Amino acid sequence: MNFNEFFWLREPKSYKLDNGLLEVVTNPNTDLWQRTYYQFCNDNAPMFLIETDAKFFSFTVKTNFSDSKVRFDQCGIVVYLDAENWLKGSVEYENEKFQHLGSVVTNGGYSDWATTEISPQLKTMWYRLSRRNDDFCIECSFDGKEFAQMRICHLQKALGKIKFGVYACSPENSSFKAKFSNFSITDCMWKAHDGQKPDEQ
Repeated sequence: MNFNEFFWLREPKSYKLDNGLLEVVTNPNTDLWQRTYYQFCNDNAPMFLIETDAKFFSFTVKTNFSDSKVRFDQCGIVVYLDAENWLKGSVEYENEKFQHLGSVVTNGGYSDWATTEISPQLKTMWYRLSRRNDDFCIECSFDGKEFAQMRICHLQKALGKIKFGVYACSPENSSFKAKFSNFSITDCMWKAHDGQKPDEQ
């Protein structure tokens, strides 16, 4: 992995990149969210990104969020086109009883949020993000070997170059250290659909 090709969008106040391990200390009151339900717009989360015009690829990374402790503390993968068009996948701390493993897709300035509750004892998660043109698949794994589908989605503006990578943020008045490792970019692991044929355009 050539980390010289990565860049910060909204560089955090504190981070360290050494031997393939990225550690990010989140800033309080940082988030990515647009309008839906909450009716507010937040677009200030730090992101460590790389740009590509490749239409087919997979990006894999391991996250460690053992230091998260306040509601909505989160770190994970992200595709970021602009403030109103992006997607993210992460584990968000909720309380001592559960966390949320979930994803957010934002098209045209409106976010959704798909989640499932997981044990608060889980402190690491692998993600694999795959692109096929302007469609994306987010998968997760507990061991980096067996991946399970979280979501298939569409980004309306992902027509050419896109920016993708990792992010970490603390929407409330908190801060924690997020760790990212085992970065890899490979050929697309999300295979073409082998069932019903596409409708004719």
